[in-house]
Amino acid sequence: MSQAGQTEKAVEAILALEDGRIFRGRGFGALVERSGEVVFNTSLSGYQEIFTDPSYAGQIVVLTNPHIGNYGTTPSDAESARPMIEGLVTREFSTTSSNWRSTEVADEYLERNGIPVIAEVDTRAVVRHLRAHGVMRGVIASGDGLDEAGLVAKARAIRKMDGTDLASVVSTRTIYEWTSTEPKNQTGDKLLPAAESTGAEKHVVAYDFGIKENILRMLTREGCRVTVVPATTSAEEVLAMAPDGVFFSNGPGDPEPLSYAIENVQKLQGKTPLFGICLGHQIFGLALGGKTYKLKFGHHGGNHPILNHDTGKVEITAQNHNYNVDPASLPADVEQTHTNLNDQTMAGLRHKTDPMFSVQYHPEASPGPHDSHYLFRDFRKMMDDWKK
Repeated sequence: MSQAGQTEKAVEAILALEDGRIFRGRGFGALVERSGEVVFNTSLSGYQEIFTDPSYAGQIVVLTNPHIGNYGTTPSDAESARPMIEGLVTREFSTTSSNWRSTEVADEYLERNGIPVIAEVDTRAVVRHLRAHGVMRGVIASGDGLDEAGLVAKARAIRKMDGTDLASVVSTRTIYEWTSTEPKNQTGDKLLPAAESTGAEKHVVAYDFGIKENILRMLTREGCRVTVVPATTSAEEVLAMAPDGVFFSNGPGDPEPLSYAIENVQKLQGKTPLFGICLGHQIFGLALGGKTYKLKFGHHGGNHPILNHDTGKVEITAQNHNYNVDPASLPADVEQTHTNLNDQTMAGLRHKTDPMFSVQYHPEASPGPHDSHYLFRDFRKMMDDWKK
């Protein structure tokens, strides 16, 4: 793949929001029209992981870091087989890459996968607008003589995220065994000898609501054999696989329409250890009798401080969600284990008697860089203790 950039494009582009706000820039990537819910992410790096995170299905992502694309892309950084975002909004977008690991420049990578980019946009103005008014639907379009009013009308016609089941759309269609070579290890993090220290290999069945590959790597690092199943797989089918534990993954969209997943948690509760991340956490909250609500502009970024109530320590976490569990709605047999220090929202829960816990962030994403890896070890220990 090319390391050098293409001839710079000079195509005009527009981001049109449903409230009539227009942002102008230049088009890169695929020069196509795409629409979705517009959110912003405050991470300083890891743009390819953001591109390929299935939790962004149905969303146009505004990146607050002004320099995007400068270190190119590489298959080993992808969280799924292809980019899952609907479109990208940036301040500066590099059509060249300067990194020994890069195999394809970001412009070519997004163009090949049909993802439009609008660059040279005042992203600070976009973010301030979203913070003030909340996330909203938008359209990215490129070309001459664009019809602004028509694009705003298209944005208003987009189906809202509320009440939409996107998890079953991005989920795997077939059951498969996850196999992985040694996890990518650019940070020098030593592999945890969990399988040696805690005994025999554990069989984990992982529900795929939009699962990130590094979650699967982290589970295998803890000595787990992982079977990935579609989002709608029944609890009875999962129990027939004789799992040592069941994992509920991250994913896009509103958790409330996922009645099948909520019912599966209720059927599995108390029968095997359960661990949930992000959308999985929200599903746990609903299954336990709680309620969820939509955040004004969501939590998206790699710099969210989380207080661990057990240790008193603060973890720096990566987050990507628009919905949250209301802790006041949960029954007395569920306790809050983590709190987001930015806005005091709930970031973790645990059942007091049944073996199940979940968090509203991504412990596998390593922004701390390893502050939250212990959660995978806790899941492993929970499975070990359950068998005793």
